[in-house]
Amino acid sequence: MKIAKKYKQYTAALFFITLAVVGIEACKTDDLELTNPNELSPETFLQNEVQVQSAVNAAYANLQTRGLWVRHMFFMMDNMSHENAGNSQLEADKKQYLDFSFDASHGAIRAYWESCFRGINKANYVIANAEQIDAIAEMSGATKAKFIGEARFLRAFYYFLLVTRFGDVPLITTIPEDGQGFPRSPAEQIYQEVIIPDLQEATTALLSKDEEQPGRATSEAAYAVLGKVHLYREEYTLARDAFNEIMDDFSLAADYGDNFLEETEHNEESILEIEFDVALGQGSKWDSDVSGAGQNEVTFRGQEYGWNDWFNVYPSDDLLDEYEEDDPRYTASFYANDDLFNNGQDTVAIPSGRRAAWKKYQNYYKREHENTDSGINFRVIRYADVLLMMAEIENELGNIPQAVDYLNQVRDRVGMPNYGTPEMDTMYPVSTQQEVFNAIVHERKVELAGEQVRFPDLVRWGMGDQIPNFEVGKHEVFPIPLAEITANASISQADQNNGY
Repeated sequence: MKIAKKYKQYTAALFFITLAVVGIEACKTDDLELTNPNELSPETFLQNEVQVQSAVNAAYANLQTRGLWVRHMFFMMDNMSHENAGNSQLEADKKQYLDFSFDASHGAIRAYWESCFRGINKANYVIANAEQIDAIAEMSGATKAKFIGEARFLRAFYYFLLVTRFGDVPLITTIPEDGQGFPRSPAEQIYQEVIIPDLQEATTALLSKDEEQPGRATSEAAYAVLGKVHLYREEYTLARDAFNEIMDDFSLAADYGDNFLEETEHNEESILEIEFDVALGQGSKWDSDVSGAGQNEVTFRGQEYGWNDWFNVYPSDDLLDEYEEDDPRYTASFYANDDLFNNGQDTVAIPSGRRAAWKKYQNYYKREHENTDSGINFRVIRYADVLLMMAEIENELGNIPQAVDYLNQVRDRVGMPNYGTPEMDTMYPVSTQQEVFNAIVHERKVELAGEQVRFPDLVRWGMGDQIPNFEVGKHEVFPIPLAEITANASISQADQNNGY
């Protein structure tokens, strides 16, 4: 199913001419402010549907920062998992992900933190003004509910990004009114008071994927994130219940590679995407590491990973060696020398004697060179991921045949031999729970390579010791940014994560 790029809505021009709710630090509340280029105050804003949608759009925009998916999210996760290896020109702050030498002064870790908290601030603005939104006569009740639901979904999503990477973080659910900072709150409290209830409410308030414009949060996306949250918390029955709500709403794309092209975004497999669209502008891409303000509608992923361009990283031997012989996902994910590219007009010649280069999320299928303007969306959750999470859930609940069936659904799409057959028993037998888990680890590694899921997987499985340079008891989380400790009187170095 092809979706025209014109339907990408959430960072349209309305965002730039109406509302931006920004916070310099997460908890430095004297720097949290409402700014309005058209001199609209918070008291006079949110008077009609256009203004409400603009406020919600602003909360989405923080996903499109260099601290998140414009640049550093893919470097962080792909390098820390060692799915990537670095070429000599890789910048120092990105090499630090590979060798885990980052500390609290790391600029991109600060940007990740701030990008999330600014998004939370914007979502809080919408949620805090729910009564004012409810009073807008021209809007239907369902429309009001869905906008509030989007804000709750985004707040939960940003907080999930924070607690999985930092552990305990400040809990902010209101618009701060003074300069007092917020202390760190236990991650468990944030799950119970924000992440889980916000997602639960979003599942009923949001529109379905068949009703909503592509690019906006849907009920199905809320169930998918909720299921993932419960899985990460090892609440397997709750995770299965959430995923079961959407299992009949998606299917695997016939062509695995369609999940990583611009023309096949929002296909039948896609559940949640981070939106990019070159046509909407890229003039502010270097200026917005945290704010989401301006035109940031592109990602650097193509240029950074592109073998014919910057080529800062390449797929590691450890990742390449994981693939079974003749797995179509290998050729769909990586270029090799003598492959064709640029609409079949040119032949690949990978520099520096590298064995392979990334093909997934690259624009080389349709052009000779990458640049810093890639409009390919990131598929944050797709149906294959849900099937593999369901396999993990069923295995943990002792339902081995059902777990194996979910694994085989993913393999059937690419024509690979099924688990439980003599051919696969020589590599990955599936007679015991541990054996099935080993197959799940393998299948997630090859199915979801370069999609920023392996590092969180290894951490939640307690397998960080398999990562080169990873220090158990320290690198499961990032350091609290030094900028936050400096600016926030309620957080000191004594509150810093272990080892930093």
